[in-house]
Amino acid sequence: MDPEEVTAEAVRPLRRPVLVQRWEDLAFLHWPVDPAVVAPLLPAGTRPDVVDGRTYVGLIGFRMVGLGLFAGPGLPYLGTFCETNVRLYSVDVAGRRAVVFRSLDASRLLPVLVARASLRLPYLWSRMRLRRDGDVLTYTSRRRWPGPRGAATAFSVRVGAAIAEPTPLEHFLTARWGLHTRAYGRTLHLPNVHPRWPLHRAELVRLDDGLVRAAGLPDPGAAPVSVLYSPGVPVRFGSPAVVR
Repeated sequence: MDPEEVTAEAVRPLRRPVLVQRWEDLAFLHWPVDPAVVAPLLPAGTRPDVVDGRTYVGLIGFRMVGLGLFAGPGLPYLGTFCETNVRLYSVDVAGRRAVVFRSLDASRLLPVLVARASLRLPYLWSRMRLRRDGDVLTYTSRRRWPGPRGAATAFSVRVGAAIAEPTPLEHFLTARWGLHTRAYGRTLHLPNVHPRWPLHRAELVRLDDGLVRAAGLPDPGAAPVSVLYSPGVPVRFGSPAVVR
């Protein structure tokens, strides 16, 4: 089946959330990658999602705020933490575009354990920090468990002007209404909804990353082709559907 359209807002309604959260102070760094390189890393029943013949690997740092079950409220303390993920872009046999996480470093151990056990998501416990100095945000992470222990990243971005109308590529990289994961012998699609992204231009100030390599991907070896910032959005996740 052909992939669904890339849309700035979710097109599939979500009536009963199973998770609520807010993503804040997000930095999006992206590099192009050969679809043939990432195809073996994706769950069965999915393939690389491409734009102009290329797919992308993303390094995204942010703060998870108010993670909670069903309609909430969010959990105090345990529901708020720093996170950095390495992700790929996928489309399944039903045409649903989504992301596939190669790693999700987080600074709270209990959410890491729950996500690994329930959906087999590759969450990892890390020592993390997000600092703001004027218009510059710095994201740092060093892995604790399970490994590779010591895998780390440190990057800084300078926030620029708000984007009135994102480019087709910027929509492709950010407007994702679900994730694909392989759990207990099945590929699942977990839908999400949130308001349209408020995006800003951003300038990469510093990058010293080992998480992309630790996720089994080639070292990008160059500056990212896209650097974006968002102050954040509230997010709701629905129940997973079986892909195959």
